Amino acid sequence: MEIILSKLKVSSNLKYELEQYPIPSDVAAEILFIASQIYNDIKNRRVIDLGCGSGFLAIGAAILGAKEVVGVDLDLNAIKIAKINAKTAKVEDKIQWIVSDISSIIGKFDVVLQNPPFGVKKRGADILFLKKALEIGKVIYTLHKSSEENRKFIKNKVLNEKGVISAIFQMNLTIPRLFNFHHKRKHTIKVDLYRVVKNDNEQKKS
Repeated sequence: MEIILSKLKVSSNLKYELEQYPIPSDVAAEILFIASQIYNDIKNRRVIDLGCGSGFLAIGAAILGAKEVVGVDLDLNAIKIAKINAKTAKVEDKIQWIVSDISSIIGKFDVVLQNPPFGVKKRGADILFLKKALEIGKVIYTLHKSSEENRKFIKNKVLNEKGVISAIFQMNLTIPRLFNFHHKRKHTIKVDLYRVVKNDNEQKKS
């Protein structure tokens, strides 16, 4: 999966105000491995990728046999790149791409995949994604900056939205030099992948 994703394009017109930090192919592949192989959350599932960017997670889900895949991003240019990538990966007929703010998204999905803004530029942007994911999804895979303080914060927000964190996986996310204020050629930060399940879904299992 990482080899396939590494051949896909990343938008060259990224917007800092939207915190458009593309997910690296290795991290996307790891998330998809966890979701598909450890938890069987991809095959034959309805999957949505919120803030899909260049479409790595949505495309990976389609390759892994999701029943339906939707990719959503506010940036038209990102969606154009995602469509090109889907064609390259030969899954263009398996994904519906939507140019929209996530607040406009309705419906119900089995799984939400997302690499949301970290909420540095626009405070609370990450929480807007988390709330929307818990509103429309049964199982959510969401990526956030790793720290003890942030984990407590995310856990409280998930509980408030009637969710349960079933697992946390720590990963290293390498960000290349994308914007003028970046001084290093690349920068690696620790992030947490949360697997979140809606409470009502947990109760049905028990």
